[in-house]
Amino acid sequence: MRKVYSLVSLTKNRESKDAVLSLNIKQIQYPEQTREFDSRLTKTGRRSLSHSISHSSTDSNSSGGSDAENPEDEVSPRDMQQINSKGNMDFCIKNIKLADFGRREIELAEDEMTALMALRKAAQGEKPLAAAKIVGCTHVTAQTAVLFETLKVLGAQCRWAACNIYSTQDEVAAALAEQDFPVFAWKGESEDDFWWCIDRCVNVEGWEPNMILDDGGDMTHWIYKKYPHLFKKVKGIVEESITGIHRLHQLSKAGKLCVPAINVNDSVTKQKFDNLYCCRESILDSLKKTTDIMFGGKQVAICGYGEVGKGCSAALKAMGSVVYVTEIDPICALQACMDGFRLAKLGDVVRHVDMVITCTGNKNVVVREHMDLMKNGCVVCNMGRSNTEIDVNSLQTPELVWQHVRAQVDHIIWPDGKRIVLLAEGRVLNLSSSTVPIYVLSITATTQALALIELFNAPEGRYKQDVYLLPKKLVIFETFNTCFVFFVL
Repeated sequence: MRKVYSLVSLTKNRESKDAVLSLNIKQIQYPEQTREFDSRLTKTGRRSLSHSISHSSTDSNSSGGSDAENPEDEVSPRDMQQINSKGNMDFCIKNIKLADFGRREIELAEDEMTALMALRKAAQGEKPLAAAKIVGCTHVTAQTAVLFETLKVLGAQCRWAACNIYSTQDEVAAALAEQDFPVFAWKGESEDDFWWCIDRCVNVEGWEPNMILDDGGDMTHWIYKKYPHLFKKVKGIVEESITGIHRLHQLSKAGKLCVPAINVNDSVTKQKFDNLYCCRESILDSLKKTTDIMFGGKQVAICGYGEVGKGCSAALKAMGSVVYVTEIDPICALQACMDGFRLAKLGDVVRHVDMVITCTGNKNVVVREHMDLMKNGCVVCNMGRSNTEIDVNSLQTPELVWQHVRAQVDHIIWPDGKRIVLLAEGRVLNLSSSTVPIYVLSITATTQALALIELFNAPEGRYKQDVYLLPKKLVIFETFNTCFVFFVL
């Protein structure tokens, strides 16, 4: 009987460490998606480089550049030759000189990411990912850096790119590069830079990936389209987001998914912790940092009442906002009603609400017709994974004027003088404009690591060419004064 690590369950009280997460993984049905798999999810035009280096993942994000420009930042990292202290040049980042500062941020994250650090300690002797060659496309932050380095400790070779052009912490990328970690990411990438970085992870002489860790499906998309011979050799895919899961299901239904994949997004540990609690805490901080808005008395439309929508709705209701919920799923709609929220169609409330927040993971939830009806000063933002929830492309018309106000804040001005406030150009707000709770991310990162271990070590025939949830048979095991959950197969 083979023992395989499953999610580490830790109490936040490090002294008692006597609480265990109760896991109940359940199958979730997916709505039909009509978008083609190869339709690019993040096409919103050419992006400008950010002109400042932040002290966190969000302090100086910019949707069009900051007002205080640094001449050094005018040069694209692609045009610079950088070298770390060990003579390695296999990376492309903003500034290698930020490595010391980034290392301190990673060390701070390690203190809070108790689950992942416990897994690293427990499994480092066995090296369950020895011979694994992982290409990843996720956010590049201090928290995900702890995951990258854990995979390396467990024996894997990794190459990494960013899944979001605004969420990269440049100092963290520098710290990883200093440790000879091949990372290709910087804050403020253009659309062309984004795909170039992904290609640099894959197109390497003498090195072929056999595992994919994805957040949004972009790495999977690129390898499937550009390197089909490599895609057929991949042992497994681990996908974190609902958008990426939709894309995998489209491949599967078309009979084009030739490798097994694990759906991390719908694991209970991701849904009930990261999606809910992370968004519940970060939505308020994100809105405050970008708009300085007061929440009491404001009327807010939340589009979608999944776990992300639940977290956002609860946070805004607690601050005194009047919250309307739009939802097409009858069960989620009933939950919103039972939780005391007003159910409505977006078209019925869009004229008078002060904020519209999308939380669905779908496409064109808020379209031009909705935005034409919004009142002056309405704030529009996205907390879902897909940056196409708000139809930003429809705002790129001659009669509308774009006015960049501050980092991640643009005013879209109509001919009659009306303006709406668009945050982060429709990209996921909390990862573009704020910080997220490290402890909650530790649970998701540990789930990702365990999914990689499971797929890489699974005997031939256990998984077919389909999308799976994490294995459900769990047994509790306690070691290193930490509560672990293991499953035995």
